[in-house]
Amino acid sequence: MKASRLIIVGVAGFAGLLALLLSGREPQQVVQAAPPPADANTTEVLVAKIDLSMGTALSDAELAWVKWPQDLASSALIQKSARPNAIEEFKGAITRQPFFANEPIREEKIIKGNGSGFLSAILPSGKRAIAISIDSRGASSAGGFILPNDHVDVIVTRRDSEASLKAGTDIYQSSTLLNNVRVLAIGQNIQEKNGERVVVGETATLELDPSQAEMIALNQRTGTLALALRSMVDINKPEDKRNRSGGNAMTVVRFGVSQEVTR
Repeated sequence: MKASRLIIVGVAGFAGLLALLLSGREPQQVVQAAPPPADANTTEVLVAKIDLSMGTALSDAELAWVKWPQDLASSALIQKSARPNAIEEFKGAITRQPFFANEPIREEKIIKGNGSGFLSAILPSGKRAIAISIDSRGASSAGGFILPNDHVDVIVTRRDSEASLKAGTDIYQSSTLLNNVRVLAIGQNIQEKNGERVVVGETATLELDPSQAEMIALNQRTGTLALALRSMVDINKPEDKRNRSGGNAMTVVRFGVSQEVTR
Protein backbone atom coordinates (compact mmCIF):
# COMPACT_ATOMS: atom_id res chain seq x y z
CA MET A 1 0.00 0.00 0.00
CA LYS A 2 1.25 3.34 -0.99
CA ALA A 3 2.15 5.88 1.59
CA SER A 4 -0.42 8.40 0.28
CA ARG A 5 -3.24 5.92 0.77
CA LEU A 6 -2.07 5.18 4.25
CA ILE A 7 -2.20 8.91 5.07
CA ILE A 8 -5.74 9.24 3.67
CA VAL A 9 -6.95 6.20 5.61
CA GLY A 10 -5.36 7.54 8.80
CA VAL A 11 -6.97 10.97 8.43
CA ALA A 12 -10.36 9.41 7.74
CA GLY A 13 -10.05 7.16 10.77
CA PHE A 14 -9.09 10.07 13.00
CA ALA A 15 -12.05 12.11 11.74
CA GLY A 16 -14.42 9.22 12.38
CA LEU A 17 -13.09 8.73 15.89
CA LEU A 18 -13.44 12.46 16.61
CA ALA A 19 -17.02 12.44 15.32
CA LEU A 20 -17.80 9.46 17.55
CA LEU A 21 -16.43 11.21 20.58
CA LEU A 22 -18.34 14.41 19.85
CA SER A 23 -21.63 12.57 19.35
CA GLY A 24 -21.31 10.99 22.78
CA ARG A 25 -20.95 14.26 24.69
CA GLU A 26 -23.92 15.65 26.59
CA PRO A 27 -25.54 18.81 25.09
CA GLN A 28 -24.52 22.06 26.68
CA GLN A 29 -27.15 23.79 28.82
CA VAL A 30 -27.77 27.51 28.33
CA VAL A 31 -27.59 29.26 31.70
CA GLN A 32 -29.83 32.35 31.93
CA ALA A 33 -28.60 35.24 33.99
CA ALA A 34 -30.59 35.82 37.18
CA PRO A 35 -32.65 39.02 37.24
CA PRO A 36 -31.03 41.85 39.17
CA PRO A 37 -32.17 42.03 42.76
CA ALA A 38 -34.79 44.61 43.63
CA ASP A 39 -33.37 47.88 44.90
CA ALA A 40 -33.99 47.83 48.62
CA ASN A 41 -33.16 51.54 48.93
CA THR A 42 -36.31 52.83 47.21
CA THR A 43 -39.94 53.19 48.20
CA GLU A 44 -43.10 54.15 46.32
CA VAL A 45 -44.44 57.66 46.95
CA LEU A 46 -47.75 59.21 45.90
CA VAL A 47 -47.20 62.06 43.41
CA ALA A 48 -49.15 64.26 41.03
CA LYS A 49 -49.30 62.52 37.65
CA ILE A 50 -49.72 65.84 35.80
CA ASP A 51 -49.52 69.55 36.58
CA LEU A 52 -52.40 70.43 38.93
CA SER A 53 -53.80 73.90 39.40
CA MET A 54 -55.33 75.15 42.62
CA GLY A 55 -58.87 73.82 43.04
CA THR A 56 -58.39 70.57 41.10
CA ALA A 57 -60.55 67.64 42.25
CA LEU A 58 -58.31 64.57 42.54
CA SER A 59 -58.95 61.21 40.86
CA ASP A 60 -57.00 58.31 39.33
CA ALA A 61 -56.06 60.55 36.41
CA GLU A 62 -54.19 62.98 38.69
CA LEU A 63 -52.41 60.60 41.09
CA ALA A 64 -49.72 57.92 40.67
CA TRP A 65 -47.14 55.90 42.64
CA VAL A 66 -43.49 56.39 41.69
CA LYS A 67 -40.24 55.03 43.07
CA TRP A 68 -38.47 57.39 45.42
CA PRO A 69 -35.11 57.13 47.22
CA GLN A 70 -35.74 55.81 50.70
CA ASP A 71 -33.24 58.25 52.18
CA LEU A 72 -35.22 61.20 50.75
CA ALA A 73 -38.68 59.91 51.68
CA SER A 74 -39.55 61.92 54.77
CA SER A 75 -42.48 61.10 57.03
CA ALA A 76 -44.45 63.93 55.39
CA LEU A 77 -44.61 62.00 52.11
CA ILE A 78 -47.36 59.46 51.49
CA GLN A 79 -45.70 56.05 51.03
CA LYS A 80 -47.42 53.01 49.56
CA SER A 81 -45.92 50.72 52.19
CA ALA A 82 -47.78 52.63 54.92
CA ARG A 83 -50.93 53.67 53.01
CA PRO A 84 -51.52 51.37 50.02
CA ASN A 85 -55.07 52.72 49.50
CA ALA A 86 -54.08 56.39 49.47
CA ILE A 87 -55.32 56.99 45.92
CA GLU A 88 -58.80 55.86 46.94
CA GLU A 89 -58.61 57.96 50.10
CA PHE A 90 -57.85 61.17 48.21
CA LYS A 91 -60.42 60.78 45.44
CA GLY A 92 -62.57 63.91 45.41
CA ALA A 93 -60.14 65.94 47.54
CA ILE A 94 -59.33 69.47 46.36
CA THR A 95 -55.88 70.97 45.90
CA ARG A 96 -55.37 74.09 47.99
CA GLN A 97 -52.15 74.92 46.14
CA PRO A 98 -50.76 74.06 42.69
CA PHE A 99 -48.68 70.91 42.10
CA PHE A 100 -46.12 70.18 39.40
CA ALA A 101 -45.99 66.81 37.64
CA ASN A 102 -44.15 64.19 39.78
CA GLU A 103 -44.29 66.46 42.83
CA PRO A 104 -45.09 64.44 45.98
CA ILE A 105 -48.61 64.88 47.34
CA ARG A 106 -48.65 66.49 50.78
CA GLU A 107 -51.76 66.41 52.93
CA GLU A 108 -51.43 70.02 54.07
CA LYS A 109 -51.78 71.15 50.44
CA ILE A 110 -55.07 69.35 49.82
CA ILE A 111 -58.42 69.26 51.58
CA LYS A 112 -61.48 67.06 51.40
CA GLY A 113 -64.29 69.39 50.47
CA ASN A 114 -67.16 67.07 51.51
CA GLY A 115 -69.50 68.88 49.15
CA SER A 116 -68.55 72.38 50.30
CA GLY A 117 -67.83 75.23 47.93
CA PHE A 118 -64.27 75.58 46.72
CA LEU A 119 -63.61 78.89 48.45
CA SER A 120 -64.63 77.51 51.84
CA ALA A 121 -62.41 74.49 51.19
CA ILE A 122 -59.26 76.55 50.60
CA LEU A 123 -59.95 79.07 53.38
CA PRO A 124 -57.56 78.45 56.31
CA SER A 125 -59.03 77.50 59.67
CA GLY A 126 -60.13 80.52 61.72
CA LYS A 127 -60.24 82.86 58.72
CA ARG A 128 -63.19 84.56 57.06
CA ALA A 129 -63.76 85.56 53.44
CA ILE A 130 -65.48 88.88 52.85
CA ALA A 131 -66.06 90.70 49.56
CA ILE A 132 -65.70 94.44 49.10
CA SER A 133 -66.96 96.50 46.18
CA ILE A 134 -64.30 97.79 43.80
CA ASP A 135 -64.39 99.84 40.63
CA SER A 136 -64.86 97.54 37.62
CA ARG A 137 -62.27 99.62 35.73
CA GLY A 138 -59.68 98.87 38.41
CA ALA A 139 -59.52 102.45 39.72
CA SER A 140 -59.82 101.23 43.32
CA SER A 141 -57.64 98.14 42.86
CA ALA A 142 -54.25 99.26 41.49
CA GLY A 143 -55.50 99.74 37.96
CA GLY A 144 -56.74 96.16 37.70
CA PHE A 145 -53.35 94.53 38.26
CA ILE A 146 -54.23 92.94 41.60
CA LEU A 147 -54.50 89.16 41.24
CA PRO A 148 -55.71 86.38 43.53
CA ASN A 149 -53.04 85.51 46.14
CA ASP A 150 -51.57 89.03 46.03
CA HIS A 151 -51.31 90.94 49.31
CA VAL A 152 -52.76 94.41 49.71
CA ASP A 153 -53.36 97.22 52.18
CA VAL A 154 -56.96 98.34 52.60
CA ILE A 155 -57.39 102.14 52.61
CA VAL A 156 -60.60 103.83 53.72
CA THR A 157 -61.61 107.33 52.61
CA ARG A 158 -64.54 109.17 54.19
CA ARG A 159 -65.96 112.67 54.34
CA ASP A 160 -65.30 114.50 57.60
CA SER A 161 -68.71 116.04 58.27
CA GLU A 162 -67.61 118.24 61.16
CA ALA A 163 -64.57 119.64 59.40
CA SER A 164 -66.54 120.13 56.20
CA LEU A 165 -69.19 122.12 58.08
CA LYS A 166 -66.59 124.38 59.67
CA ALA A 167 -64.62 124.88 56.47
CA GLY A 168 -67.65 125.33 54.28
CA THR A 169 -66.35 122.83 51.74
CA ASP A 170 -65.93 119.06 51.46
CA ILE A 171 -63.05 117.67 53.50
CA TYR A 172 -62.06 114.03 53.19
CA GLN A 173 -59.75 111.90 55.30
CA SER A 174 -58.04 108.66 54.31
CA SER A 175 -56.17 106.13 56.40
CA THR A 176 -54.85 102.59 56.11
CA LEU A 177 -57.43 100.32 57.68
CA LEU A 178 -55.69 96.94 57.30
CA ASN A 179 -52.17 95.90 56.28
CA ASN A 180 -50.91 92.87 54.40
CA VAL A 181 -54.25 91.24 53.54
CA ARG A 182 -54.38 88.29 51.15
CA VAL A 183 -56.68 88.54 48.14
CA LEU A 184 -58.63 85.31 47.62
CA ALA A 185 -60.52 86.26 44.46
CA ILE A 186 -61.18 89.12 42.07
CA GLY A 187 -64.72 88.90 40.79
CA GLN A 188 -65.32 85.21 40.11
CA ASN A 189 -61.63 84.47 39.46
CA ILE A 190 -59.76 82.61 42.15
CA GLN A 191 -56.44 82.21 40.36
CA GLU A 192 -54.30 83.66 37.60
CA LYS A 193 -54.94 81.97 34.27
CA ASN A 194 -51.84 80.86 32.31
CA GLY A 195 -49.81 83.84 33.48
CA GLU A 196 -52.34 86.33 32.11
CA ARG A 197 -54.01 89.11 34.06
CA VAL A 198 -57.52 88.18 35.14
CA VAL A 199 -60.46 90.40 34.21
CA VAL A 200 -61.32 92.79 37.02
CA GLY A 201 -64.74 92.13 38.54
CA GLU A 202 -66.99 94.21 40.73
CA THR A 203 -65.70 92.71 43.98
CA ALA A 204 -62.49 91.64 45.69
CA THR A 205 -62.71 88.82 48.24
CA LEU A 206 -60.26 89.18 51.12
CA GLU A 207 -58.96 86.68 53.68
CA LEU A 208 -59.53 88.16 57.16
CA ASP A 209 -59.91 87.17 60.77
CA PRO A 210 -63.34 87.72 62.38
CA SER A 211 -62.54 91.11 63.91
CA GLN A 212 -61.10 92.38 60.61
CA ALA A 213 -64.21 91.21 58.79
CA GLU A 214 -66.37 93.27 61.17
CA MET A 215 -64.14 96.29 60.59
CA ILE A 216 -64.45 95.99 56.82
CA ALA A 217 -68.23 95.60 56.99
CA LEU A 218 -68.56 98.77 59.07
CA ASN A 219 -66.23 100.90 56.95
CA GLN A 220 -67.95 99.86 53.73
CA ARG A 221 -71.06 101.58 55.08
CA THR A 222 -69.31 104.72 56.28
CA GLY A 223 -66.61 105.27 53.65
CA THR A 224 -65.05 104.15 50.39
CA LEU A 225 -62.50 101.32 50.35
CA ALA A 226 -59.50 101.01 48.03
CA LEU A 227 -56.78 98.37 47.69
CA ALA A 228 -53.08 99.22 47.56
CA LEU A 229 -50.93 96.44 46.08
CA ARG A 230 -47.93 95.39 48.18
CA SER A 231 -44.56 94.22 46.87
CA MET A 232 -43.89 90.49 47.14
CA VAL A 233 -40.73 91.15 49.14
CA ASP A 234 -42.70 93.06 51.77
CA ILE A 235 -45.24 90.34 52.52
CA ASN A 236 -43.32 88.86 55.46
CA LYS A 237 -41.71 92.07 56.68
CA PRO A 238 -42.95 93.83 59.85
CA GLU A 239 -44.90 96.99 59.32
CA ASP A 240 -42.95 100.27 59.42
CA LYS A 241 -44.21 102.91 61.79
CA ARG A 242 -45.09 105.98 59.79
CA ASN A 243 -45.13 109.56 60.94
CA ARG A 244 -48.52 110.99 60.12
CA SER A 245 -48.35 114.45 61.77
CA GLY A 246 -49.98 113.18 64.93
CA GLY A 247 -53.29 112.63 63.13
CA ASN A 248 -53.62 116.35 62.34
CA ALA A 249 -53.30 115.98 58.56
CA MET A 250 -56.41 116.16 56.42
CA THR A 251 -57.29 116.44 52.77
CA VAL A 252 -59.31 119.46 51.66
CA VAL A 253 -61.17 119.27 48.37
CA ARG A 254 -62.14 122.63 46.78
CA PHE A 255 -63.78 122.66 43.38
CA GLY A 256 -62.47 119.17 42.66
CA VAL A 257 -58.87 119.96 43.63
CA SER A 258 -57.47 118.12 46.69
CA GLN A 259 -54.83 119.55 49.01
CA GLU A 260 -53.38 118.10 52.23
CA VAL A 261 -53.26 120.59 55.08
CA THR A 262 -52.71 120.52 58.83
CA ARG A 263 -55.54 121.12 61.23
